[in-house]
Amino acid sequence: MPIIFRVTSIVFLLVCLSVSGQQLLPPIQNYQLLDYKGGTKNWDVSINENGELFVANNKGLLHYNGEQWTLNKLPNNTIIRSVKSIGDRVYTGSYEEFGYWTKNEFGELGYTSLTHLIKDHTFTSEEFWEIFPSSDGRVMFRSFSAIYSYSRDKITVVDPPFVVSDLIEFNGKLIVAGGSVGLFEVKGDSYEPLSDQDLLVGKTINDIAIFEGNLLVGTKLSGCFLYDGTTLTPWQTAINEELKDHQLNKITLLGENLLGFGTIKNGMYLYSSETGKYSILNRESGLQNNTVLSSLLYKDLLWLGLDNGLARVRLTNPITYFTDYTGLLGMVYDIAWYNGKLFLGSNTGVFYFEGSELKFVNGSQGHVWDLDVIEGDLLCGHTRGTFKVSENSFELISEVAGGYQMIKVPDRKSTYVQGTYNGVAMFTKHDDETWEVVKIEGMDEPVKQLCFETPSILWTAHPYKGFSRIHFNEAQYNKVDRIQKFNQEEAPSEYNVKLYNIKNHIVLNSEGNWYAYNPIGDKIEKFEEFKDYKNKELLFFDQEYFWFVDDDEQKAIIYTDLKGDSLMLTDLPLRERLAPDSQNLVKVNDSTSYITLIDGFAKINAPGLKGISGQEELPVPSFIVLKDQESKHSVQGNSIDIPFRNSQSITIEVASPEYIYPHYYYRLEGPKEYSQYVESGAINFQNLPYGEYTFKIATSGMDNSISEYKQLNFTISPPWFFSWWSLFLYLALAVLAIYLVRRYNRRKLERKHRELEERLHHEQQERMAKMEKEELAKEVKQKQNELASTTLNIARKNEMILELKNMLIMNKDKFSNSQRYRTFIKKLNSSIEDTEDWRRFEVNFKELHQDFFERLLKSYPSLTPKDLKLCAYLKMNLSTKEIAPLMGITVRGVEIHRYRLRKKLDMDSSDNLSNFLITF
Repeated sequence: MPIIFRVTSIVFLLVCLSVSGQQLLPPIQNYQLLDYKGGTKNWDVSINENGELFVANNKGLLHYNGEQWTLNKLPNNTIIRSVKSIGDRVYTGSYEEFGYWTKNEFGELGYTSLTHLIKDHTFTSEEFWEIFPSSDGRVMFRSFSAIYSYSRDKITVVDPPFVVSDLIEFNGKLIVAGGSVGLFEVKGDSYEPLSDQDLLVGKTINDIAIFEGNLLVGTKLSGCFLYDGTTLTPWQTAINEELKDHQLNKITLLGENLLGFGTIKNGMYLYSSETGKYSILNRESGLQNNTVLSSLLYKDLLWLGLDNGLARVRLTNPITYFTDYTGLLGMVYDIAWYNGKLFLGSNTGVFYFEGSELKFVNGSQGHVWDLDVIEGDLLCGHTRGTFKVSENSFELISEVAGGYQMIKVPDRKSTYVQGTYNGVAMFTKHDDETWEVVKIEGMDEPVKQLCFETPSILWTAHPYKGFSRIHFNEAQYNKVDRIQKFNQEEAPSEYNVKLYNIKNHIVLNSEGNWYAYNPIGDKIEKFEEFKDYKNKELLFFDQEYFWFVDDDEQKAIIYTDLKGDSLMLTDLPLRERLAPDSQNLVKVNDSTSYITLIDGFAKINAPGLKGISGQEELPVPSFIVLKDQESKHSVQGNSIDIPFRNSQSITIEVASPEYIYPHYYYRLEGPKEYSQYVESGAINFQNLPYGEYTFKIATSGMDNSISEYKQLNFTISPPWFFSWWSLFLYLALAVLAIYLVRRYNRRKLERKHRELEERLHHEQQERMAKMEKEELAKEVKQKQNELASTTLNIARKNEMILELKNMLIMNKDKFSNSQRYRTFIKKLNSSIEDTEDWRRFEVNFKELHQDFFERLLKSYPSLTPKDLKLCAYLKMNLSTKEIAPLMGITVRGVEIHRYRLRKKLDMDSSDNLSNFLITF
């Protein structure tokens, strides 16, 4: 912001304060011990080029980055008396110690002492009260005893015999104040007194400043003097007497023709040399302490180091405040400008300003709901009725209790209606300046808001009784003709309804939602024009702009024309002091508006408000540090790597110290994306997925405009199970798994092949065995057939032979030759016992029953060949009748032989011999 604009704004502020006599001041932000967690006294303040504040505090060096306070203590824990930010160093002075602080990669300050560079000099219980950077690059540390000049890692000492109370460069000369002995010029290691300074003898010099080309020399109890380089004269101003009475301590240049004077007893004086007027920042106007130990102007922000706490004042703020710290005023409900005076209606009565003094209108005790200038009179809607007000009178004109809102009746001269505790009253002013008041019949419910739809239709509303549409008969306002209620499903809730007539539309607000009356359908519908202002209260509107109050959490004021031109007023004092559901904005002219507050009011400079967007250059925020769950990360590099195990909570700290009450807009781009307006400089993200992110941050202005983005890149490493070596391991395991699966499948396939081959081989063997079995069976069958055939043939032959033998025996007598008979018989017997037949039988039998005889003989060694033969025939399951011819004996002989065989086989008579031999 250009200096010319700042100077003009401060001049306007001072003129306004002085001419109107109202104690309207820019917002003061106080910082208490609980805020900065240091000591009470703040001896010196300094600001670097980024707007970061450094404070010499009783406990150490305070650092404020615009968002948070940090206390940095010296190694010896001494009080820091002076501080000066020069380049990237912050120099401090304390008891027998001075040095500088620098930031590390995390933005934390570390201290480096310089006192070890002092040679051939001993401290004499010195404290360093001032640090001064000279034009030739030296840094000078001033104690009351000496001046220590630091340059290129060397320190030189100037040790005058007088008390050194201040130093400054003027016209290329280094000037020091010698306490109560005057001013001196330092030349190398020596010093020379300046000319014509008899007026300073015996007066303690506190501070020196260059103002309008002269040295302005401030003394402790004798005010200020001007020194042009040759002549010293008293400063002939009205404020000089104030400075004498309240003990001047610090002089601060606020701009061309503007000065700030910090005092010990009465706070900070803001003085304009052009007008000769001044205003005061003290306990009565909001400072927490009247002793100003240090002060500094950075752009339009005035920082004050107090004996107890710190304060920050924005001098060019378009909103100024009046605050009643006595509690007599109470909460302000309405404001009116009447006869060149500002009148205030509060819960304790009516007040007005006369000069700089707030005065009470006698007789107005009680709750004031409404103040309006109507028909040339100032009327007050009071809990006891309605009164005509002036500075010296409080005249009752209506006894109807509780005068809320009063509006004019359309098309009726000097006629008004007023909502009261018990219905509606009609006011008429006659030509003789008297008021006639009539209670309208038929309406007894309390009415807080009123607006006319037509001359004969009046809308009324009350926070607890709901809203109604009142019909009058032919515009006769002495009696209600009909009261219309709305019970449709879409109708708004009757609780806490607000009522407005906006460009001939009846508009209602209920529970944060906006509705409008549709006269064609005779119903209430959603009001689409205000759909973007849900949960916002309409504070004021005219033909151009609307003033909305944001929800209870933020309480910002939105100033908009509904077409894209909008501005958000986010002053913290304004937001803290608005009265929910009772705030009111009063526009007294095109350039001035007032807002009621819980302990005073705010004045809005409309031209400054409309021009603030173009005049305000938003600073680019700075990154402080990035924190994960376990550690801090420097924001100085190109990118930050965050382990996944620490990424569940990531906090990025940013600050915009150049901007009072900063707001931010951020965008996070990456695997997960966010964008949001925030008020805090600590932006936290929870459970972000791994990947590469780009974080962009910008400062947000009052009209939601944003500055240039500041960008930070960070990467959340994948979890260990998604890291590159894990992925390599997974790949290796996958390859191994594929290999094992393939190997398993190959072995399984081979096993299947083997099983198939074995099954095929087994099946083939089974088939071959079956075939062999079948062949053997065929062969056995064949041999059985052959054996049976052989046996049958033998049996038949033997039968025939036996038959022949029997015939021979029967015809024995017919043989003449007995020898020949015997020969025939012998041959027949020989044929029956033919061994050749038995051998053939035995061969065939053994082929079928290979080891039968061997096993049988092994078990029964007493068996004879004839027994074996009988056993063979029995195994073949031959009957006794079939066996007889084979053995050449009778059936009876076979039975006898069987009996004997059973005995040899040791068989019971109940056992079947044939079955035994068949299964043997």
